[in-house]
Formats: sequence, C-alpha cells, structure tokens
Amino acid sequence: MKTKEQQEAEFRSFAVAQRESLRRYAYLLCGDWYEADDIVQKSLTKMFAAWKRVEPGGAPAYVRKIVTNVYISHRRLSWVRRERTSAELPTRQLDRPQEEVDVRLEVVAALERLPARQRATLVLRYWEQLSVDETATAMGCSTGTVKSQSSKGLRKLKELLTESAVLARA
Repeated sequence: MKTKEQQEAEFRSFAVAQRESLRRYAYLLCGDWYEADDIVQKSLTKMFAAWKRVEPGGAPAYVRKIVTNVYISHRRLSWVRRERTSAELPTRQLDRPQEEVDVRLEVVAALERLPARQRATLVLRYWEQLSVDETATAMGCSTGTVKSQSSKGLRKLKELLTESAVLARA
C-alpha cells in the first residue's frame, strides 16, 4: 500500500505532465485562457480528491471527463458568464498576413457560439480525436447522444463558418 506522500508525489507528477494538454483542451472548450486555467485548477483539485480510487492507466481520460464536466457546469452558472448579449456581433479586421491564423481564429470564434455540449462533443471528437465511445465516456452520456450532438454541432458550425466566409476560402 502506498503512503500518503507517495500518492501525493504520483499525483504531482501526473498534474505537471497533463497540465498543458488539459489547459489547451479547456481553452478550446471555453475560448478564454483565464477561464481555462480556472477549469483546469478545479479539475485537478477534484482529481486529487479521487486520486486513490483512479487507475493510473485511466487517469488521463478520467481527468478529461472532469474538465468537460467542470466546463459544462461553468456554462450553466450565470455569474460565471461574463458575455453580454447583443443583436449584432462585433466585427474586427485582423491585420495578420497569415491567412491560416485568421481561419483558425474564425473557427475558434464559431466554436464559442455553439452550445456547451455540442462544443465539448466536437472538441473531443475532432480535436482530441476520440472515438464515439471514448467521447461518450468522457462526457458521461450515450453514444447516440454523442452522434446527435456531433451532427447538430457540425451543422451549426458549418452555418457559422459559411456566414464568415471561411468555407469559401478553404
């Protein structure tokens, strides 16, 4: 049996190894680096509380599920949302010579406009490249829900990107 100090050391090395990956994943979900840091911190805190019960091989998938759940909870809490609704989206011109950077920014902006579950599904499936089953496990839902959320999310993302003319450039 491992001592408390050994468990803490194992968790510390796990957290250091996973933090940047989790931060990027959380950013893709929420679109804000500061909120991503908050999500990762809360997730690692929850992970530490469950560390004794987690199998080492399943820890990365388990913590990704926690990040997904914390993100969705953040979206449900009205006080966490700092966005203001508006009838029109702000338009800004990016002065960047690299068109690929502009396209990537537009895709991230379009992702931000999707509902939380659709966004989480798309990021898990197509950014993290998880299978339908793995995504369902990470989100704590059925494979049918993953498929329907993927379908709806991709359709909405296509609409949003067509409006911004990203698809015309691709």
